[in-house]
Amino acid sequence: MFVTVGTVGRPHGVRGEVAVQVHSDSPEERFAPDSVLRIAEPGPTRTLTVLRCRWHQQRLLVQFAGVADRTAAEALRGIRLEVEVGDDEAPPGPDEYYDRQLVGLRVVTVDGAEVGTVSEIRHGLGQDILAVAGADGTQILVPFVTQIVPEIDVPGGRVVVDPPPGLLDLARSSAPEEPS
Repeated sequence: MFVTVGTVGRPHGVRGEVAVQVHSDSPEERFAPDSVLRIAEPGPTRTLTVLRCRWHQQRLLVQFAGVADRTAAEALRGIRLEVEVGDDEAPPGPDEYYDRQLVGLRVVTVDGAEVGTVSEIRHGLGQDILAVAGADGTQILVPFVTQIVPEIDVPGGRVVVDPPPGLLDLARSSAPEEPS
């Protein structure tokens, strides 16, 4: 099983370093020198090996083997980096989850109304987003923040959301209309 540990951002400088948006609570371990990270993309498996990393103004800067200049670093922008974990491995904290634990869970409101099913987790630069497949075919994007997602019950198979007014209606109103 693979989990996302980061997303490559823009190059930093001219020697191949890149800024990485970290999706791991143990970046010093995941991005340690000689760590091998899998590039999450379809097709043949490709990997990157970490040469070095450092923190600079609250950003993790990483240098990968074979990435020696800004042009090569720019080619990596936007790729997701993954590591393999055991099927039974769980994140270290009680309020932390791997994507695979959330995908497939039912989504209900705090009032118990059925919203849909978590179809994927989108890792953004600012925050993560729960993509929810609505029963009516719509896709609902829910910011994955405590104020909107107050409860996650993995053993119970559900995610409870407390959306601000209009969030769920907005998603449903943007659904394609049925032909008459």
